[in-house]
Amino acid sequence: MRTLVFGLITSVLFFIPAFAAPVDGEETYDLLFRGDVLDAIAREKELVYQRTVTNHLKPEAAARDTGDIALSFANDGSGMAHLEFRQDEKHRAMGNFPASVGNPMIMVFYESTIRDMAESAGGSPFYIRNRVKDALIQPAEVETGDAVVNGKTVSVKTIRMRPFAQDPNRDRMQGFGGLMLSVTVSEDVPGWYLRLVAETVPNGEGNSIYRSEMRFEGVQEGKE
Repeated sequence: MRTLVFGLITSVLFFIPAFAAPVDGEETYDLLFRGDVLDAIAREKELVYQRTVTNHLKPEAAARDTGDIALSFANDGSGMAHLEFRQDEKHRAMGNFPASVGNPMIMVFYESTIRDMAESAGGSPFYIRNRVKDALIQPAEVETGDAVVNGKTVSVKTIRMRPFAQDPNRDRMQGFGGLMLSVTVSEDVPGWYLRLVAETVPNGEGNSIYRSEMRFEGVQEGKE
């Protein structure tokens, strides 16, 4: 298994499913963690993702975490990728990551979901993280289809996981026991990830209490 200009791509975005099939744990991992997806991105460019959060248990956290995430590259030859959270005029560094190991947005997605669940529903973040890590190497459902992106049809795959579906403590998780993680990827999207969604899917009656979506917005010129 593998180790861990500006045109808005999502101005028109539809997902057209074709079929879904289970894949084994190794294939799931390899789809989620690609080590070469930043190689083709010019180092003077940056990838921009929009994060939108709904959280009925902690609305203030949703407002805090909704904004843009920009991935840029160090210009010192170090091969590092830099992530920055942008909300209006406020910018906050999120860390530096080796670009050679892949797009760090996948880890931002999982770690932010773990933090949000622990913060909103309580429970140990270590327990939550271990369940999510286990789901990453288990068989998952993969749906293949097309996405119409800015007028162009591209092939995509969506990997779906439910890390707490069989968890004995799921009824104590204040709705997060129904958490579903969905990652949509495509060779035709710079950086590989088109959409990363974490959402509580209720059983029977009731509404989703949490949803986080990180959506690829486009490629733009990096800051001077």
